[in-house]
Amino acid sequence: MPSFRTARFVILPALALLAACGGQDLSARGGGVPVAGVLVRASGPGTADLRAGQLAAARSGFESLLRGNPEQMDALNDLAVAYHLEGHSEAARKLLDEVVVRGMPREQQAALVNLADLYASEGFLAAAQAHLEAARAIDPTRAEPAWAMALLADARGESEAPRLAAEALRLDADGAARRHLVFATPEERAHFAALAAEAAGDRALANVQWRELRAARAPSLAQAAQRHLVEP
Repeated sequence: MPSFRTARFVILPALALLAACGGQDLSARGGGVPVAGVLVRASGPGTADLRAGQLAAARSGFESLLRGNPEQMDALNDLAVAYHLEGHSEAARKLLDEVVVRGMPREQQAALVNLADLYASEGFLAAAQAHLEAARAIDPTRAEPAWAMALLADARGESEAPRLAAEALRLDADGAARRHLVFATPEERAHFAALAAEAAGDRALANVQWRELRAARAPSLAQAAQRHLVEP
């Protein structure tokens, strides 16, 4: 039986084709449906800078790791996240495609979630969903893809979003996965915080976040906040 890494040579072009042909939800193009990015490394050169919003310094940190060892797929994934946050989507996509083909399962999984974030932000929601499902299949016990699936479902107004968020919280009981998530904007972070608070049963905290998010610049997040605030 071929390994998952070998199978990616077939699956990756299929996922890319889905993004190019019929995977776009035109209603989402006004800002897309942001999800979340995933770092492989929770600490190390570049990571702290990225979390602080110092993207140029983050790139330098990740690039220094790659100069020392060009085969470090974890650093390549994390560099792609920095590129994406800087707005260089095509550069990020190329790096992530390489990680999916050449990386170890943990690295492949993170890269697939990051590709999903790219596609979702561009309005290619079917492609984003397919990438998240592929990521989840690598290791269903990891919470990062589960969180991303919950965020995507909630932004789309799908009824299964609370169940997906509860499942993500169960998988991430110690909060370890949350340390690997990164968000492009404070609004995206607020969306995650609100959804996580609801999943934990803290409706009061969730409502604080939803009220702030109601004025979000991303239409999908503003609409999600409004839905949550009017629901019983």
